[in-house]
Amino acid sequence: MSRVVVVTGGAKGIGLAVVRRFVALGDEVVALGRDRDALARAGVRVAVCDVTDEYQVAGTFDEIGRVDVLVNNAGMAESAPLHRTSTELWRAHLDVNVSGAFFCLRAVVDGMRSRGSGVVVNVASTAGRVGTPYTAAYTASKHALIGLTRAAAAELGPRGVRVNAVCPTFVATELTARAVDRIVETTGRDADAARSTLAGASPLGRLLDPEEVAAAVVWLASDAAAAINGQAIVIDGGGVQA
Repeated sequence: MSRVVVVTGGAKGIGLAVVRRFVALGDEVVALGRDRDALARAGVRVAVCDVTDEYQVAGTFDEIGRVDVLVNNAGMAESAPLHRTSTELWRAHLDVNVSGAFFCLRAVVDGMRSRGSGVVVNVASTAGRVGTPYTAAYTASKHALIGLTRAAAAELGPRGVRVNAVCPTFVATELTARAVDRIVETTGRDADAARSTLAGASPLGRLLDPEEVAAAVVWLASDAAAAINGQAIVIDGGGVQA
C-alpha cells in the first residue's frame, strides 16, 4: 500500500524536490502551502493552508486524513543585525519555522501513535547547529526546531514514530536568491560575489541542489533508516562539525 505523504512548503525549492521524489516512489503526496497557483504546478493533491494558523492546520489535516509521512519544510529566512531585528521579524521566524512545524506534528501524532508507525522529517538548517552573524531570529528558530525534533523523537520513538531533521547549508532556491539580493543591497557587492560568499559556506564550494536535500529526506522516511531517530543530519559537504 502506498504511503500518504504531506510536504509543507511543497510548491517550490526543496519542498517541490521532495514532492517529486516521493511521487516517483509511488506514494500519494499532498503538497501543502499558501499559494494555490504555485501548488497546482506540483502536479499532486494540494492543500492550501497557513501553517502558522493552528486552526487552519487542524482543519486541513482532518480533511487529509491518514498521514504516514510528514515533511515540515515550510520556512522563512530574513537577516538583520541583532539591534535592528524587530519584534515582528523575531516572531515571524518563530511562527513559521517552529510553531508551524509543531502545529503540523501535533495534527498527525495521534494517528501515527495509534497505528504504531509514522515518520516526521523537519527541514532545519546548519543554522540550527551553529550561530552566524545577522541571523538571530532565523538561527534561534532553527535551533528550536531541532530541539522540537529531539523531544518528539524521545517521546514518540517507543510508539513506532520516528522524528528527524535535515540541516542543509545554502541551497539553490528562491530563498537563497533573496539572500543574495539582500547582500547586494546592504554591501554593494555584485550578485556573483554575493553568491560565491554563500557557496563558500560549504567545503564543496557550491550551493546545494534541492535534490540533494530531498534525497536525504526520502531516505530518512524509508525502511533503510528504521534505526535513525532524533537526529539532525547536516548536509553541507563537511563544514559544520558541532
